[in-house]
Amino acid sequence: MRALRWAGLLVLYVGAQIVALLLAFPYRNAGLATTSNPNSPTDPTLFVFLALIVIAPLFILWGARRRGGVATLRWLILAAIAGSLLFTLSTTLDLVLPVPGYLPPPGAGIAVDPAIPIAAIVAVGLGLALLMEPQWYVVDVAGFLAAGSLIAILGISFGILPAFVLLSALAVYDAIAVYRTRHMISLADVVTEMKLPILLVMPTGPGYDYTQSGRFSTDRSRPAEERDATFMGLGDVVIPGTLAVSAFVFLPATPILPGIGANVLAAAGALLGSLVGYAVLMGRVMRGNAQAGLPFLNGGAMAGYVLAYLLVFHSIGLGFSL
Repeated sequence: MRALRWAGLLVLYVGAQIVALLLAFPYRNAGLATTSNPNSPTDPTLFVFLALIVIAPLFILWGARRRGGVATLRWLILAAIAGSLLFTLSTTLDLVLPVPGYLPPPGAGIAVDPAIPIAAIVAVGLGLALLMEPQWYVVDVAGFLAAGSLIAILGISFGILPAFVLLSALAVYDAIAVYRTRHMISLADVVTEMKLPILLVMPTGPGYDYTQSGRFSTDRSRPAEERDATFMGLGDVVIPGTLAVSAFVFLPATPILPGIGANVLAAAGALLGSLVGYAVLMGRVMRGNAQAGLPFLNGGAMAGYVLAYLLVFHSIGLGFSL
């Protein structure tokens, strides 16, 4: 049953990367990149994002210690999740639904975009489900949708070198936050209490009731084979996937195999490398201790990318450009 839990998380992990790769160029054409110079490792957006990653957990932990803080934070994060889903889903649906039209009479200028009401229904529906009955599958669906779009946006915003800076910095930070300061473990306790898609959840069996589960630390104190569920931070899905999308978008699509460009192979190398890191990570999780995911996942993604790039492009430049 433990293997099923980790296989389930693996499906979510790989699925989110594939969704992000499919969305990458459409999102880029829609102007969703957050940087004006994606190849610059000194772009302010990169440092703002890193600062947010560091500050957000500390803010959540601080707020959770205040009276009524957990409830307030839950509402704020729920609103942010619903808002981001509305934005990304409407953008995504615009790619496949009929183009916006106009209601009669002609010249009235009343535009109708079918993507917006559909996205609103999904976003509000998931938000209400997370509010009223946040079962593990609701959390995972919301987390999966958020992860796919966020990976795509980060991947089109940061070129290869900034992506390496991002993955390296966050791998070090995650290791410090889990093994030294341990505040990331405290954050997992708060997040499991709030039942929000900041953690992906994969239970041992179908009868698992996430709404009645205890804190992360309580479940972690039990032997690995007796735990009710396995958890994976949403950042562990999003951050390593950034490099795969970046490689797919910013490297040349020089044909290597029939119908397969060099950029696809480099992106596949990053994804496969992160899967090797995933296997090593889950092997350590089997021993029962909390693990920092990003050192393994990011390290594997970067190693896989480097190997694929060298094999495909026969160059040590690694696609870095300013």
